Amino acid sequence: MTIATIGGGCFWCTEAVFQELNGISRCISGYAGGAAPNPTYEQVCSGASGHAEVVQLTFDPAVVSYRKILEIFFTLHDPTTLNRQGNDVGTQYRSVVFYHDAQQQEIARQVIAEMASVWDAPLVTELSPAPVFYPAEAYHQNYYRQHPEQGYCAFVVAPKVAKFRKLFISGQ
Repeated sequence: MTIATIGGGCFWCTEAVFQELNGISRCISGYAGGAAPNPTYEQVCSGASGHAEVVQLTFDPAVVSYRKILEIFFTLHDPTTLNRQGNDVGTQYRSVVFYHDAQQQEIARQVIAEMASVWDAPLVTELSPAPVFYPAEAYHQNYYRQHPEQGYCAFVVAPKVAKFRKLFISGQ
């Protein structure tokens, strides 16, 4: 099994999509890339901790490649908006790929270069070595699955899940 750590705005959106991907055995919402140890959701939301909302994926590379994970990631969020995704604004919502080894770093560089031709604006995705990962509070885990009717989930998360299913599941 291999680990990937990515952030593309609200972790509820990213988690909900990747929980549906074959080959992902574990998907944890959390925080990475800031200075404060063991940050709380409130500290991260304030922007003061420097952490991004991320998901840490444990996956089987024999079933789904790191490249495929990144291709899906870059399709389901806007990597051209600095420190924002839709109405979610702040450094905690930045587009980021935290690589765990040199191979992931190289694959991420390749995918970012390829995706640059897909988007109309320059990509602002941060590419950095994986820092300490802090799991988010329990109530954030599996959030969309537990609260699909909640307003944010219904209007923001659900369309991303639907897009994922249309682009990556129905064609298989």
